[in-house]
Amino acid sequence: MMETTGALVIGGNLNGLSIARSLGRHGVPVWVTTPPNIKLASCSRYTLRTLPWPEGECEAQVAYLSELAERYQLDQWVLFPTSDESAALLSRFHAELSRRFRVSAPNWDVLRWAYDKRLTYRLAAEERVNYPSTTYPRTEADLEAVSCAFPAVLKPATHASINRFTAEKAWPVANREELLARYREARELIPPDLILVQERIPGGGESQFSYAALCCDGQAIASLTARRTRQYPIDFGYSSSFVETLDIPEIVAPSRRLLAAIHYTGLVEVEYKFDARDGRYKLLDINPRLWTWSPLGGRAGIDFPYLLWQMMAGRPVQEQMGRTGVRWIRVSTDVPAAIHEIFRGRISLRAYLRSLRSPVEFALMAADDPLPGLLDLPLFAYKHFYDGYKSLREGVPSAKGCPTKG
Repeated sequence: MMETTGALVIGGNLNGLSIARSLGRHGVPVWVTTPPNIKLASCSRYTLRTLPWPEGECEAQVAYLSELAERYQLDQWVLFPTSDESAALLSRFHAELSRRFRVSAPNWDVLRWAYDKRLTYRLAAEERVNYPSTTYPRTEADLEAVSCAFPAVLKPATHASINRFTAEKAWPVANREELLARYREARELIPPDLILVQERIPGGGESQFSYAALCCDGQAIASLTARRTRQYPIDFGYSSSFVETLDIPEIVAPSRRLLAAIHYTGLVEVEYKFDARDGRYKLLDINPRLWTWSPLGGRAGIDFPYLLWQMMAGRPVQEQMGRTGVRWIRVSTDVPAAIHEIFRGRISLRAYLRSLRSPVEFALMAADDPLPGLLDLPLFAYKHFYDGYKSLREGVPSAKGCPTKG
């Protein structure tokens, strides 16, 4: 049966595809608005219509969404973000957008604690949640005075600008000379007050863990814990390539304290890294929107996008927890990640093949929706060609997002 309350998804990436499949399988009409270089979700049989997404000022983007609601009678449809930037847009203009839509992102007073890592770590300190040692130099003089253990990393506090620093998430530095050189590079790309210096916790994906949940006013309704076992690139991955649900009680209580403190409502992934040096799980990020490996939840008994849609539509959602021992894989990135791990001696071929045992959820391949899986690599190549050509044509090194205030 086709529902009358549909969903408008901002972004046609893998997260957008996951939302379209989740909702479409339950009869919820899904439309996607996306830039011309991101079309994965548009290939899904569950995406009924694709609309362009405008570049430019966030006020113009909000006006565009309101215009879509007026033109196509999308009143009370649920708005879904697929990235930090689109979540911030919906959050900052929550009141205005709520006149026409049901906005699935929390308002800015809540979301800013997840969007800005400076606030995230302040929240962690207040709630007694462990996190890596972090400093916030505003000048080179501040940097010189920092007592920093190496190896370390430089990280952006937000992703409001799209450039090589924010896209790569973190820059490793091995010594003070490299730290100063990379800091100067970063200052050319983002304001200095948005640059963090953080200790580098040893280990790769096998040391990274997540608490994923659907919350209402800071209380978890549905949740699971998982290990993000492999990522690509393997040291500072853009996203996970192999994830498995495990019972990790050590990260449940601190995650719930953080979310309760800010009265969080919506989908969230809280990321940790296990520090074998002191045996502690340390907070890395709070992702205030759907995460790449979210379809793992469906295989584990928690269909996160559909549960969020139900909650936004005013329907009851039962408390539930995901089952353990379920795996998720994105083959196109996990195979090269595994090859790197094998050559480094961190995993054997036999162990890799054993990790792929059932039950497993594939990121892209689906019997009822095969086209996205078939077009993943061609669309990936097209995106990079498009981005490179656009950069050369316009002569600009980065794209600007909506400004945000701390």
